This record gives sequence, C-alpha cells and structure tokens, in this order.
Amino acid sequence: MGKRGRATVGKPNVGKGACAVVWICAVTSIALPAQTVKTIFSFNGGDGDAPSSSLVQATNGQFYGTTAINFGVVFSITPSGREEDLYSFCDPCSAGYGPADLIQATDGDLYSTTVGAGANLGGTVFRMTLDGTLTTLYSFCGNACVGKPSSPSGGLVQTLKGDFYGLSLYGGNYSASCELGCGTVFRISPSGTLSTIYSFCSQPDCADGKYPHGSLVQGANGNLYGVTGNGALVTDSCPKGCGTIFEVSPAGTLTTIYSFCEESGCPDGSNPTSGLVQAGGDFFGTTGVGGYNDNGTAFRITPSGALTTLYRFCSESACADGSGPGPPVLAADGNFYGTTGTGGTSATCPHGCGTIFMLTPSGTFTSAYSFSCPEAFPNGCPDGILPGPLLQSTNGDLYGPTYFGGTNNLGTVYSLSVGVVSFVEPQTTAGKEGSSIKILGTNLADATSVTFNGTPAAFLVPASSVITTTVPAGATTGRIEVVTPNGTLSSSVPFHVLP
Repeated sequence: MGKRGRATVGKPNVGKGACAVVWICAVTSIALPAQTVKTIFSFNGGDGDAPSSSLVQATNGQFYGTTAINFGVVFSITPSGREEDLYSFCDPCSAGYGPADLIQATDGDLYSTTVGAGANLGGTVFRMTLDGTLTTLYSFCGNACVGKPSSPSGGLVQTLKGDFYGLSLYGGNYSASCELGCGTVFRISPSGTLSTIYSFCSQPDCADGKYPHGSLVQGANGNLYGVTGNGALVTDSCPKGCGTIFEVSPAGTLTTIYSFCEESGCPDGSNPTSGLVQAGGDFFGTTGVGGYNDNGTAFRITPSGALTTLYRFCSESACADGSGPGPPVLAADGNFYGTTGTGGTSATCPHGCGTIFMLTPSGTFTSAYSFSCPEAFPNGCPDGILPGPLLQSTNGDLYGPTYFGGTNNLGTVYSLSVGVVSFVEPQTTAGKEGSSIKILGTNLADATSVTFNGTPAAFLVPASSVITTTVPAGATTGRIEVVTPNGTLSSSVPFHVLP
C-alpha cells in the first residue's frame, strides 16, 4: 500500500449534548452580512431539467452547464439569466447520455464525458463548440472491459501539455468486489487518442482504492490528484472500503496518500466526494459521510498525506449547518465556499433543504445561506432545494444550480453575492515565457494595462469578457493585474511562470 498521512483534528465541533472527550467544546465562526439567493432561471421541463453539474464561465462571458434528466442537456446561461439549450443527448444515443462537468480548453471549445451509451455503450468523451456543435472524440467499451476504462465518472482536466485526463468508474481490473471493473485513470489527446494509465485495485485487497469519481486536479508539481469512493480500509460503516486520496503522475505511477476512516468511528470522514482544490500548496475537499453522526467532513491534506479535519457537518442542533457537503470552490477572498445537499434551518424539507457555507483555510466555518420552502415540500420552493456545486464568476458573485425547486420544481440556477469584488482569472494558471494566455474577467473592454507580477505584457481585448496576451520576458510567478478605468483587477490565484 502507498504512504498514508496521519489524521489530525483541526476545528473542533459541538454536537447535541455532551462533547466527546477527545473534542474540545468550542465552535469558531465569523459573521457574514445577511445573504439572499437570487434565482436567475427556473427550468421548465423542456429538453432538460434538474441541473446537476458545476457551471463553467467561458471566454464569451456566459456560463455553461448540464442537466441530469431526459438523458441530459448542455445549456448556456448569461449572468442575468437568459438560458439556451444547446444540445440534447440521446438524439442520437451514439453521442452518449448523462454529461458531466464541462471545462473550456485552451482551444476555446468545451470538453466533457458522458456516463453511458455511445457507440460501444460505455459512455463517451466529447468536444463542443460554444454554440452547441458536438463531436464525439471517443466511445468507451461497455461490458467485458478488462484493462480498458468504462463509464467515465466525472469531467476532465487539461494539463499544461494539452492532453486531458479523467476517471472511469468501471473497467480496468476486475475483482470479486467490483464485477464491472474497479475503475481507471485515463489520458486522451484533443484528437481522441486514449490510453489507460492506471487501473485501480492493482494492489492486494484494493489498498489503492476502487471506483474513482469526480474530476482530477493537477498540482503545482505537475502530478494529478483525485479520490476513490471505496476501497482501502474496510469498516462496519463502509463495508466496501472507505475511500482514498491518491496522487498519480501523468505517466501513471500512483501513490495512495491517504485512506479514510483511520480512526474508530471515522471521525476523519469516509467516502470522499468528487473533486479536490489546491490552495497554498495543500489540497482541500469534503467527505460525504463520516465525521459527526455520518454527515460528512471538510478536510485539508498536504501533498505528503498529512490530513487535518477542518469541520464536521451537522455539529449544530438539527443540522442547521448542513449535512452531506459537496466539493468546495476556492474564492477570490481566499476562503472556500460549498453547498450541502441537506440540512439547514428550514423545517419544510424532510431532511432540510440544503445550505451554502464558507470555510476559511484554517477551519473557521460560517453558514452563508440556508435554502427553504415557504410551503410544504415539494411545492413552494422558489429559490430551489438540493443545491449543487458552486462557481465564482469574475464579477465576484457565486453561481450554482439546484436539483429541485424553482417555479416548476425542476431546478434552478441562482446567484449569491458574498461581498467579493471583481477579479480576473487566467484560463491556465501556469505557462512559460512566450506562452499564449487568455484572461477572463468582467468589463475588460477599456483595459489599459496587463502585468504579470509587475512585468508589463502586450495584450488585445477581443471581447469585454476576455483578454489575450503572452507571458512576457522576465516575468516571475505572482498575481496577474489588469488596470481598467474602474480600478485594478487582480487574479484570484498566482500565475506560475515555468522554466
């Protein structure tokens, strides 16, 4: 088995009644101004409803996302709420169904996967233009996928070399505990050439995990990081294994850096949710269960595998702080924002309508918003319920979907202001001198200056939402700044200048 970190407890938690001996009875929180969710679109039962993916902000200033019902739809939506269905899957089914999170690649097109159907009945990888023209790049095999990936389980990540990496839930190695295969890591070129670089359950007793899910993230060291939902340690609460965090090189060398439920009762959480985010050299993520009464946790982990539990959900009475967290997003203010599918202060949903929370890197937790239904569920939920993953737009606001609720109870897209100012975001966060870079933003048309950590760069502004530039000679790692008549906009994360 690969190396594992030692779990430590960061922010203490308070349950209902007496605290456990090993926990300190204190809760740290900070106050946010009263927040209100603004529903910008309610799905109406057309081609798609029940939006399920994170949104992505494209260089044209619009957001793109996918829905889960009726085989899935790719849609676009403006920040003001003008929605357009761009592509309906299973018409024909050779293009797959069940689209995952989208990314915009450096060529300007959108890329993602579908979980099922396709020419070989095992899902697909596709490319789509911003106006909805779809091309299937690869069709995964269905049954009998020994050594091959099947049923991709999340979106893609594009590495600095231009290739895409993803995870498949099935295929690869077979064992008695995963009859359809234990899952893989795969690489695919922009032209559609696919290679399996790692098959899970390659170690005895699946110590390396199985059933990977979500999207990978490329770390500052060039390696990829992700999670498996099962495998490794087996307990009564997770009989199929409690899941892992892993590091894998682009060439396919995998190391398990942490196995969940190392301590009795899984206080460190178990079955991590999809997606990690890197900040300050460490990674942050959540688990769907474990922690306090099996309601999930938020954690920080170093690249070497030292894990700190930052927060255990449902620490407040009646789970007012939420339960079942999804993956966090790093905002421009340096804090993490995320949602919980259930819990919150509303009593009209059977298990709570869900929440939006803020978490500092050190573990200070704040409930930012609690979804609610003025009338009994499922009617009367105008701001939506069961929120999905968040995106922070370059205008500073958070945007996200809800799976149910809204005018037609078919889901919504909403925005939430948390007081973060506008910023800019490079489409890729690293590059060499002379590399072409696109910078996303809001109201950039009259920009007068672009600098990379103080070094000026020549630039063009093809649209008010994007700047094109190149990494200037002599640039060093640091923030990108764009000067406009309305002020100076800084990138939310440092841009790394590669040797």
